[in-house]
Amino acid sequence: MPQRLPSVLSRFDLPQAELHAARLDGELYAVDDCFSPIDEIDRSALRARSLSALFSPRLIAEQRTAAWVFGVLARPPTPHQFCADIAARVRPADIARITVREVVIDESDLLECGGLRVTTPLRTVVDLARFSPSFGEHELRIASGIMRLDGLGVAECAAMLDRRRNLPGKRIALDRIVAAADYSQPPETLYTS
Repeated sequence: MPQRLPSVLSRFDLPQAELHAARLDGELYAVDDCFSPIDEIDRSALRARSLSALFSPRLIAEQRTAAWVFGVLARPPTPHQFCADIAARVRPADIARITVREVVIDESDLLECGGLRVTTPLRTVVDLARFSPSFGEHELRIASGIMRLDGLGVAECAAMLDRRRNLPGKRIALDRIVAAADYSQPPETLYTS
């Protein structure tokens, strides 16, 4: 009986040349820097597995990378955005492809998906609103897509912001969240995961 390929293949499984050749032959398709057999459905767990195959388990996908894992973005962001618990002392090996912030994070702000820790949709929206240097159409679309995907409203986001006193950027973040809640453009893609 033929053996089934793993759902995610990386450069650690096969040489890059073989992976790209199999993609050109129509046997695999790209999932960020990894590959999957063509009969694998593109879903959150698969996108998360592609990241967990390449990055430290101490890293947590956040902001735009979390949005891509959730299926709100059609393409993975460049660079990927990760955070790490301030106590984890993570030192990423491939700095050019990712950004890593040290954060204070509660376990309730995390979920596990495909072997990867990802910030919850609520934490992702709040972090996007707090830490995006600008909040134009693209950011509105991402935050709005995550809010719709998870059924989040302004009240839940405001409650999360209010959990901590003296939180920098709280007022601006809330204004951005209100704008995202009112945003009516459809997201880039609507994955069902």
